[in-house]
Amino acid sequence: MAYPTVDKPYGLKPINLIGGQVFAGATRQRRIASGASSIGYGDPVIFVDNGTIAVSTSTTTAPATGFAGVFLGCQFVSSVTGQPTFSQAWISGTSIADNTFIYAYVCEDPDQLFQVAVVTGTTVVSTSSGLEYTNINNNVALVANTLNTTTKDSQQAILLSSAAVTAALPIRIVDLVPDTSFTSSGTVYFPEAIVKFNMPNITGSTFLGGHAYYNPTGL
Repeated sequence: MAYPTVDKPYGLKPINLIGGQVFAGATRQRRIASGASSIGYGDPVIFVDNGTIAVSTSTTTAPATGFAGVFLGCQFVSSVTGQPTFSQAWISGTSIADNTFIYAYVCEDPDQLFQVAVVTGTTVVSTSSGLEYTNINNNVALVANTLNTTTKDSQQAILLSSAAVTAALPIRIVDLVPDTSFTSSGTVYFPEAIVKFNMPNITGSTFLGGHAYYNPTGL
């Protein structure tokens, strides 16, 4: 059995960038609407037309205007303590102080690469199958699980059975993670992959999906 064992999804974890560029932890602050749905650490997010971000629930296709990046925590002023609060997640229904805002930290670079778990469905990471080396450069669907309310981490992952050359799929497999690979019935499988947001799917003059910064259609 490989070490460490991958037993559950954890969202999209930023690593380096395309071309071996270093990820220095840079983020951009974006507001979250006070009534927004919960967002876990590592959840992909989208822009909303009021200037805020929200969790993406896209699976087999990307959101029409593209991904805004990945959520890496937030800060707000609690209405209970009156103090600045830093959180791994935004939890829907959290009360904030009047005349204040919720600020998310978003990993927004369009060249960003992410490490992500491979599931066979919902949050199941198989111990007898996974991606194979031939799946590099395939596209895959996301599984938009809601966050883990205990750890406050995302539980989104990529779906093993969806790996294909289909242009509309929202995620591109760039590489696989050898550290957690394992052999089953003589075949080497990979339960984790290195991925990026796929480029926009272009039909005529219509751009769908990809990263929002590569999509010329504004909000």
